[in-house]
Amino acid sequence: MRPAARWLAPVVVALLALTGCSIAGAHRDRVVVTTNILGDLTHAVAGDAVEVTVLMPANADPHFFAVSAQQAAELERASLIVYNGLGLEESVLRNVEAAEQAGVASVSVGAAIDPISYTAEDADGRPDPHFWTDPRRVRRAVEVIRDGIVDRVPGVDAAAVRAGADRYLAELDRLERWMIERFATIPAERRKLVTNHHVFGYLARRFGFEVVGAVVPGGTTLASPSPSDLSALAGTIRAAGVSAIFADSSQPDRLARVLAEQAGVRVQVVSLYSESLTEPGGGAGTYLEMMRANTEAIVRGLTAP
Repeated sequence: MRPAARWLAPVVVALLALTGCSIAGAHRDRVVVTTNILGDLTHAVAGDAVEVTVLMPANADPHFFAVSAQQAAELERASLIVYNGLGLEESVLRNVEAAEQAGVASVSVGAAIDPISYTAEDADGRPDPHFWTDPRRVRRAVEVIRDGIVDRVPGVDAAAVRAGADRYLAELDRLERWMIERFATIPAERRKLVTNHHVFGYLARRFGFEVVGAVVPGGTTLASPSPSDLSALAGTIRAAGVSAIFADSSQPDRLARVLAEQAGVRVQVVSLYSESLTEPGGGAGTYLEMMRANTEAIVRGLTAP
């Protein structure tokens, strides 16, 4: 071998190795999830089998949060995008669509869980995206996420993903049984819900509640109630004898308190975690913790003297 070749060969090998590492890092398989509730489910299913990136921060409103340029780029580099759909992530959908057009696989979990619709007077009969208030539909969501990861993420440990899903499905079964037991302590005539906006339709249908109304009309927090909206709902509350109004913990409850005053009766305002998880230790750091906290809050609010 000529002298030049002797020193050039190691350099070429090193450059090839470096290039290979860079390409591997650039194309590392990952799942990008839009909301933190779906992110928690995806982490539970995937475990260490695949990297999971969650875009929505803790305590955020899914109707409002938007992604940075860096996060938009992460969407287009993903192996799989998991998003809620049904109109929930109103400020992120265009980024998801751009990634889909670039060839990224995606799954709209909401579309796969047999969604219910708002009533015509609430939101023109559009599908309700807040399916996570029903743990049985979350069961289906977990299965959809599991299948998406197994089918769409190259080289993933499918057995590990299926095992993670099975463990979490068992947790959801335990959660639903416990919720049934706790809600059974509420008298049938007191199972009436008034919330900041329409978010508990799935819970109401699963566990036998009546949604009397919401402070914010429609299915999104982007809407605003008119004085006539508040007046009409106040009359409904008086007629129904509602004892509590439930407000999302991440949103100001001023309107709920104004409504409580207008109702002309003693109505307490109770905080729930309805749209977002909190930081760990904040009361709803996981989906399971959120549902347990909400169940206890609803029971307290509707059984109080």
